[in-house]
Amino acid sequence: MKLWNLLAIAALLGTTVSAQASIVAIIDSGTDLNHQELKNKKWFNAKDVDDAVDNDDNGFIDDINGWNFAENNNKLFDKTLLGTFSPDVYKFFEIQTRIMKGEATPEDVTWIRQKQGDSKFLSELSVFGNFIHGTHVAGIAARGAEAAKIMGLKIIPTKVPTVGGGRFAKMVGAIQESADPDALIKTGLKFLASQQGKQLAPIGKYVGAQKARIANCSFGTSTGAAKRILAPLLEKILKRKPTEEELVSYSIFFVNEVVKAADALVSPAKNTLFVIAAGNDGMDNDRFPTSPANLKRDNTITVAATFDYKKLAGFSNYGAKMVEVAAPGVGIMSAIPGNEFLTVNGTSQAAPFVAGVAGMILDQNPTLSNSDVKTILMSTSDLKGFLADKVASGGIVNPSRAVMAARLSNTMQLGDAIQAARVQVTDVSNGLFEKNASGFEGYVLPLPGLFH
Repeated sequence: MKLWNLLAIAALLGTTVSAQASIVAIIDSGTDLNHQELKNKKWFNAKDVDDAVDNDDNGFIDDINGWNFAENNNKLFDKTLLGTFSPDVYKFFEIQTRIMKGEATPEDVTWIRQKQGDSKFLSELSVFGNFIHGTHVAGIAARGAEAAKIMGLKIIPTKVPTVGGGRFAKMVGAIQESADPDALIKTGLKFLASQQGKQLAPIGKYVGAQKARIANCSFGTSTGAAKRILAPLLEKILKRKPTEEELVSYSIFFVNEVVKAADALVSPAKNTLFVIAAGNDGMDNDRFPTSPANLKRDNTITVAATFDYKKLAGFSNYGAKMVEVAAPGVGIMSAIPGNEFLTVNGTSQAAPFVAGVAGMILDQNPTLSNSDVKTILMSTSDLKGFLADKVASGGIVNPSRAVMAARLSNTMQLGDAIQAARVQVTDVSNGLFEKNASGFEGYVLPLPGLFH
């Protein structure tokens, strides 16, 4: 059964639909809300109009459909990039999908491996990936939560300080002269991590003020990404290349501090469920943290990616404690800017699948709390042996069963509703791809990071 057919069936299971559609905030790299898939579903700020005046006096002029926190304006994606990319970036994703479907030719595999060694191409692919990312994510969430309204929120990268001036440079000098450089290095890393909290706090406040019930967070900083960020900084501080042990240790410390700083995103929006991508490093988040994926609050849920309902995707992060559920994230077709579509892979695609299901749950029973929605998502999942020690629920989200439980919760206790739904709705049958993958999943774009 096709993936989106499942969602359509789930949407039809119940007759109780919220009169007030849930707002789903897409916190990402930019979203083309005029795409044909999204234009009829975009959120409108009823308290503001497009007249260059801050009519609702919230500090955001003409925030009609959301806000661009990167450039402090209401332009939600960069239109100037439309039509500027080479055909090869599209071909890359097309071939990657054929590989995952088991339909690739030897020439396809040779081509994609060559491209993975082409630094100029990978640079273009990175720009393209960030350009399409938010729209692709929004399209997935919108297909799931059919009654939802999509809000676009573009996020700003935090520039990593360089040695040469300002407060960070003074801190570096102090570290180099200190008898206890480890303590001062950690102080510097705490300072750097705190900058992300300052960037995220206004977004959390905005999401909370607009009463979004769901926010999708397909971005993050992993331990692997932290190693790449910190290696040159530590080399300058230590005046030598850090050892691998030092680099891993400081990276883990740094990401844990970034996780703490990410609380500034979720705390101001306690009535919003933040659905977070686990990361695309193929690593255990219990051992090697990722932010904000490792932020554990009543209003957060972290998502790993699977290949259909068959296996954990090789690129997906996981964690028996730090990742709650899994969802399909391989070969996902969705919108990209300019009324185009593309098949993309990643936990970035798995998270909005769950965000969409969360919206469907709230359509059935808008009185459910964040904790209730999390419980439904986790307790109605399809239990899989290959996820038993990989995600806390041990399963992959089942849209039809989750929606059934939400509908039944209008007339019975939540636990009873979940039990009834588990009896009445079967597990999802495999079938998104007719053939098994070759096992080569190719290059998967890393999560867009706030640290560049």
